[in-house]
Amino acid sequence: QVQLVESGGGLVQPGGSLRLSCAASESIFSINAMGWYRQAPGKQRELVASITRDGITNYADSVKGRFVISRDIAKSTVYLQMSSLRAEDTAVYYCNARRVRLSTPFNYWGQGTQVTVSS
Repeated sequence: QVQLVESGGGLVQPGGSLRLSCAASESIFSINAMGWYRQAPGKQRELVASITRDGITNYADSVKGRFVISRDIAKSTVYLQMSSLRAEDTAVYYCNARRVRLSTPFNYWGQGTQVTVSS
């Protein structure tokens, strides 16, 4: 079972930046993909960005050009650099690890970190 520990959330003004970190308990190479999801009050959880084991990234349209997902393989850590933050980015952000074994996907989640964008 993969354990994920997130950090880096907080309060930031509109237009500001934050970097989220997600440390995995296992090597990133043992995981098919890692990503960041977010859930705002009263809304469904949505994918923000993901990165595969091969380094292929994917972003939600709403964050393209503002957010960047990256990883440090040696530290088994994935980052989400968020810039030009908007009020609508306010949400709890969750780290996700997806592992596929024998064609069966297994999803693991972090505890979540609050990001609040407000003046």
